[in-house]
Amino acid sequence: MSDEPTGVWEEGLAELLLRIGRRFARVESRRRVRDYVRGLLGPVGRKNGWQLAEYAGHATPDGLQHLLSRSRWEADEVRDDLHAYVAEYLGADNGVLIIDDTGFVKKGTTSAGVQRQYSGTAGRTENCQIGVFAAYATFRGHTLVDRELYLPKSWTEDRERCRAARVPDDRVFATKGELARAIILRALTSPLPVGWVTADSAYGQDSHFRRFLEDHQLSYVVAVPKSQQVHGPRIDHLIGQAPPEAWQRLSAGSGVKGERFYDWAAARLPAVWESDGDEPTRQRWMLARRSIARPDEIAYSVADLVRIAGCRWKVEECFQSAKNECGQDQYEVRRYVGWYRHITLAMLAHAFLAVLAAQEREKGAVSGTHPTSWTSHRPRFDVCWQLDPTAVLRTATTR
Repeated sequence: MSDEPTGVWEEGLAELLLRIGRRFARVESRRRVRDYVRGLLGPVGRKNGWQLAEYAGHATPDGLQHLLSRSRWEADEVRDDLHAYVAEYLGADNGVLIIDDTGFVKKGTTSAGVQRQYSGTAGRTENCQIGVFAAYATFRGHTLVDRELYLPKSWTEDRERCRAARVPDDRVFATKGELARAIILRALTSPLPVGWVTADSAYGQDSHFRRFLEDHQLSYVVAVPKSQQVHGPRIDHLIGQAPPEAWQRLSAGSGVKGERFYDWAAARLPAVWESDGDEPTRQRWMLARRSIARPDEIAYSVADLVRIAGCRWKVEECFQSAKNECGQDQYEVRRYVGWYRHITLAMLAHAFLAVLAAQEREKGAVSGTHPTSWTSHRPRFDVCWQLDPTAVLRTATTR
């Protein structure tokens, strides 16, 4: 049995911990964060305080609990180091930032931000916390890179409750969309090369969110509900006009069960004078994904492209692996600061695994085809159907 994998693991982890070590002024804190991250990566049954402490050889969990609650260090500074780490090892031109939220089911009412609210993770209303996250994806790999804890109005309007959970006094109510915008702004000022943003319909149906992306000259692919109006008609009525030739069967990327094939149709939307003026500098596209087994089931994306749309599922893979492999959801902290610290260190551990995987993965080149178009002889809305949806990428990136 070779020692090489262990050597690569140890060297890579030591380099990562050295990178963030300057954020911890005391040697005790540096040792504890080392033990904490090692525990998150280790074969620990449930990655809570006691089991992480036992894995690290500590007599009690007091030291690790102190690291999350009272030790002096800023989780946001470690997050910035995470950005630089991911940019160095996974970064690539036209990297995709994926916005999504996930729930953390909790008992009681004292954990910061907890209340009965809908959790997409559970698929129902639960007593839970909601975190808004960003994942970063390139051909090299994908991992989580940022986070914000959503605080409902039941919290932000009760300052005593906030103070008990150590929520900063200047933290006011912000929608999930506003939290997502803050995350995107941070990414744009970080070393991460971001060319695209993608999100599900919870964010895509928000016109302010889409306009924000355009104002920052970001290409984007966002899902919208079928009732979404496209500067006039509903999007489902518009898709109903697509000719049979407009649909092409393409893969949205590999999943657990192999390639995810769907039928896709893309159409270029007309410019909007109120938004673009007399000389538009951007193009907007509508992209529809139709189930092969159930052709009456159609999902809609406003903006660009099959490959970017397929990237959106990578955030779900990140959530699953971060929870299963790095204990992202197994924390026992209740206070606001503790949540950010644990989640940040879990993201750091997840990024380390993503980088290791990327270093072992073979890289391949992707070839494309030339676009062709089809225009209806009796169009009811001024769109141009694209026979090759993959051509939208080349159209968008060469404009």
